[in-house]
Amino acid sequence: MMSVIETDQAPSAIGPYSQGRVTGNLIYTSGQIGLDPKDMKLKETFDDQADAIFKNLDSILRTANSDLSQIVKLTIYLVDMKNYASLNEIMTKALPKPYPARTTIVVSQLPLNALVEIEAIAAKK
Repeated sequence: MMSVIETDQAPSAIGPYSQGRVTGNLIYTSGQIGLDPKDMKLKETFDDQADAIFKNLDSILRTANSDLSQIVKLTIYLVDMKNYASLNEIMTKALPKPYPARTTIVVSQLPLNALVEIEAIAAKK
């Protein structure tokens, strides 16, 4: 059985998608950009956007009885590879070891002109 994740602690969808879905013991989040869930405004800097994304992912995962420590795989979309080192630094602060599997892809543009977007697959606790 599949269920939908909905929380006001993370940004509401800006398109026709759910914040996340749960099936069995796995949680799939939609890609998150650095929006503040209170006012739906995009954070200005790369670091602030990435920090907001991990907070939002944690809120989504907690709603589904999980958290950042349970992430199995991240897919990350960057607009500029120059932010790769900053991304790595922010990830080491946001996520506990062992780190999840990860794919990083450089793209030409993201929704709302975000600088980074991250989606996660996590296990339920």
